Amino acid sequence: MRMKSLVQDARETQLAMEMIELGARMQMLESETGLSRERLLKLYKEIRQESPPKGMLPFSTDWFIPWQQNVHASLFMSFRGFITKNTKLSGLDATLKAFRMYRDHVVSNDLDQVLSLTRAWTLVRFFEAKMLQLACCTKCTGGFVAHAYDPTQGYVCGLCHIPARAGKGKRATARVTDDLKIAV
Repeated sequence: MRMKSLVQDARETQLAMEMIELGARMQMLESETGLSRERLLKLYKEIRQESPPKGMLPFSTDWFIPWQQNVHASLFMSFRGFITKNTKLSGLDATLKAFRMYRDHVVSNDLDQVLSLTRAWTLVRFFEAKMLQLACCTKCTGGFVAHAYDPTQGYVCGLCHIPARAGKGKRATARVTDDLKIAV
C-alpha cells in the first residue's frame, strides 16, 4: 500500500513539474494533482526561480471569441481533437500534448503565442461544461470556437472573413491566415 502511494506521489510530482515548465498557474496545479499547496509552491519556486503569480484565473468564455484569440483557441482545439481521436490520450494528458503541439506550431511559424497552458486548460473545461462549442465554417469547413447554443448556420470564421482591424497590415495578416489555415 505504501509503495503504491509513493509511486502515485512521484507520478503527480512529475506531472506538476511538467505543467510548471509549460507555464501552469497554481489553481491548475492544485486542481490536477493531489499534491499539497506547500509542495506545489516549493516545486514552482524551484523550477521557475520565482513565486507563482497571484490572483484568480480568468473565467469568461468571451475571451476566446475575438478574432486572434479565437483563431488560436480553435487551432489548439483542433490539435486536441486530433490527439483524442487518434491516440489513447485523454483528459489532461491530451491537453498537455495538444498544448505542446500548439506551442511548437506558433514558434515554428514565428507567430505570437496567444494561449497560455492555463488558458488552454480553461478552454477545455469550458467545452466539457458545454459553455463553448465548435462551429463549422461554411467557407473553409474548419471548426472554430463559438459560444454554446449560438446559432451556427451560415457561420463564417475569422480567417475567411478577417476583421478590418486584424493584423498590422495586409502582408502580416495574410501570413498569419495562411499559416493557421494549414493547421486548422
